[in-house]
Amino acid sequence: MSQNESLVMQQIVYLNGEYLPMADSKISTQDRGFLFGDGIYEVIPVYQRKLFAWPEHLQRLKNSLQAVSIPNPLNDEEWLEMLTGLVKKHPWENQFIYLQVTRGIQMQRDHMPADCLHPTIYAYTNPLKPLNAKILTHGIKVVSLEDIRWLRCDTKAITLLPNVMMKLAAKQQGADDAILISRGGKVTEGSASNVVIVKEGKLLTPPNSQHILPGVTRLVIEKVANQHHIPFIERELDLTDLQTADEIWLTSSTKEAVPVTQLDGKEVGDGRPGPVWQKLHQHYQDYKAEFIAQYTRASL
Repeated sequence: MSQNESLVMQQIVYLNGEYLPMADSKISTQDRGFLFGDGIYEVIPVYQRKLFAWPEHLQRLKNSLQAVSIPNPLNDEEWLEMLTGLVKKHPWENQFIYLQVTRGIQMQRDHMPADCLHPTIYAYTNPLKPLNAKILTHGIKVVSLEDIRWLRCDTKAITLLPNVMMKLAAKQQGADDAILISRGGKVTEGSASNVVIVKEGKLLTPPNSQHILPGVTRLVIEKVANQHHIPFIERELDLTDLQTADEIWLTSSTKEAVPVTQLDGKEVGDGRPGPVWQKLHQHYQDYKAEFIAQYTRASL
């Protein structure tokens, strides 16, 4: 049995009110998520079995459901109870949850959803591993690509084919990821991340809009930066800003802040993770440690 097969055998998922082995979970081929990509998702990191930045993730989940007119199938307490129950069924102290809600099953394929559909809820969890030591030391390579996604990227929709295509295009160019540039020449995001640059000790990031997913990790980084008096500024960025940046980071829930050390074949800064990232990375780890300690004290 392969390692992946062994992992599947021991994993439990949540599907429409039930916890069951991943190998036994089945979703209808008539589910609108399968036929139309008609659904939304959320990714939530878990440290020491506690959901990290849960209020912010929950709010983004509710915002995405509202944006696509899928009725919220659970209340706030039920969401937390369900996801906490899923975490408890696995041996890993640090995990990440993938949660997906589709509009549900519709037997007759039709672009117009029927009125009586019940949303499909699916969630599973995997071990959350720390960032690879090689990345911490050397950073990653990225290329700039045209942003070919739809115009409502502020909704965390499961229709991610353009993101997959751009990730593949980056790999074909020998890079680890891509930073996306809109047709108007503005920086939007990475293929699955927000973008932050450092210029003269200040953190700069594009403002939230319908072209950008409001990142929870980006929010945490802003909070941590403010705590340590590091200026955090929202403003539009273009390719020249990237090319002249002292540092570039990609931020996401499972990878936190990843330093970019090469852009389009040229070094960013001195080609190594920069000093501001080094400080912020440590501050972020301290913030997580305090988050865990607060839960520990509350349980005593």
